[in-house]
Amino acid sequence: MRETLVLNASFEPLSTVSLRRAVVLVMQDKAVVEQAHPGLRLRAAAVDIPVPQVIRLCRYVRVPFRQRAPWSRRGVLVRDRHRCAYCGRRATTVDHVVPRSHGGRDTWLNTVAACAADNHRKADRTPEQAGMRLLSQPFEPTPADALLLALGLGPSDGVKLPEWLAVRAA
Repeated sequence: MRETLVLNASFEPLSTVSLRRAVVLVMQDKAVVEQAHPGLRLRAAAVDIPVPQVIRLCRYVRVPFRQRAPWSRRGVLVRDRHRCAYCGRRATTVDHVVPRSHGGRDTWLNTVAACAADNHRKADRTPEQAGMRLLSQPFEPTPADALLLALGLGPSDGVKLPEWLAVRAA
């Protein structure tokens, strides 16, 4: 099922919802479609709306300020675009730069996406000890960045934000 990005009335990314939930919010006039899938429409007897890819709530929803994005294995893979930090091939595992046995923790700055072969080759060593070099340094995404990266809308790797979002975010 398609995922739809939900923006607050201030264009701040809030979460993702199922296509069904997004359509319900639009039909109840609680949200408007900001970006639709090109060429796709939902039709019924009295309804004809574009298939929403991004919706914006009509009323502002106050959310508690979250200063940090919660760490997760899936989040690390998404942040690194499923590319191995050592060789650039498809990554399926998460590697600890400083191994857990050496005091390394599950944090954004200590974990990178890695292919199984490089993860096995590095084993229980730091990259320097294993003679391996990181192609990119790990970083901690903001909560909004993590959400946009999960949807493939992030500004890195030449992916541009939609025009309507970039104008308001500037």
